[in-house]
Parts: sequence; C-alpha cells; structure tokens
Amino acid sequence: MTVGIKFLQHLFLLLILFQLEPRVADSNNIIRCIDEEREALLTFKESLVDESGVLSSWGPEDEKRDCCKWTGVGCSNRTGHVIKLEIQPIDFDSFPLRGTISPALLQLHRLTYLDLSLNNFSGSPIPEFIGSLTKLSYLDLSFAEFEGPIPSHLGNLSALQHLDLSLNHLFSAGNLDWLSHLSVEKSCT
Repeated sequence: MTVGIKFLQHLFLLLILFQLEPRVADSNNIIRCIDEEREALLTFKESLVDESGVLSSWGPEDEKRDCCKWTGVGCSNRTGHVIKLEIQPIDFDSFPLRGTISPALLQLHRLTYLDLSLNNFSGSPIPEFIGSLTKLSYLDLSFAEFEGPIPSHLGNLSALQHLDLSLNHLFSAGNLDWLSHLSVEKSCT
C-alpha cells in the first residue's frame, strides 16, 4: 500500500512540476511562440523593406499566429521562446531586405543565434543595441552593407562563439581589445 501511495505522490509532484514549466501549445500540441516575442518580430519586420517576400509568412493574422513557423525563426521546443533568427534573401536572384534593424529585437531575451547576412542595410552602422543581446553565441552580419567603425559594444557579447562581419565597409577605430575576449575556438572573420 505504501508503494502505491508513494508512486501517486511522485506522479502528483511530477504533474505539478510539469504545469510550472513555461510552455505554450496550441490545440494540436504544437509549441507556439510567446505573444511579446511575436509582437517584437512584427515590429522588426515593419522596419524592413521586403521586396522579395522573404517575410511573407510573418503576420498578425490568425493563420500566422505561430511565429515559430515563420521563415527564419527558430524557437525552443521546450519553452516556445525565440532563440534563432536567420533571415537572408530567398536566392541570389531575389532582393535582399533593406531598412534598419529595429531595437525590438531586445524583446527576444533568449535569442542566441542572429544571422542577417546578405541583406542591405544601406551603409548604416551596426546598431549599438546588438551589444545588449548578451545571450548571442552566433552573430553573422556579413555582406550586409554596414558601414563605419567596428563597434566596441559587440564586446558585451560574452557568450559569442561565432562572429562574422566580413564584406562590409567597416574599419577599426579606437580600441579593439574586446576582440581578445573571443577564445581561440571562436571565430571572428
């Protein structure tokens, strides 16, 4: 009898812990993104010109509510949080995204992977707020038409394992000591 009671107690405890874990699921038991993160992504989209329709799967409509299914968005299977953003032109014949990178990305608190390479940010500097995305382990802004000094605020990205700023119009101005914080295993091209 005590074995059965202990089993039920453990089962009850597991059910409580399972309920406390942050999860978001639709009626098909598919993980869905967090509302605030979906809104942040839509704000990010508004700051861009998308002539090729790369972001056509993104939208506020009911059939597009699950941002984890949007092109270029990756979510945690466990929590539904956006952890990856990888947005490039559809192919070499399509137009790249243009515009600016919205600070709305700061609402993606668990973002670890950001790849906006091959787009056209029209000679703007790399935005300072990117240095506040401290969970980033992967950052690729290569061939994206950024211009100006290599930003020292990227030194705040202590989890960074991959950094690619190649094929932009960047130059070193001032102290680049923050690059020494990237270990040998990490790449910086």
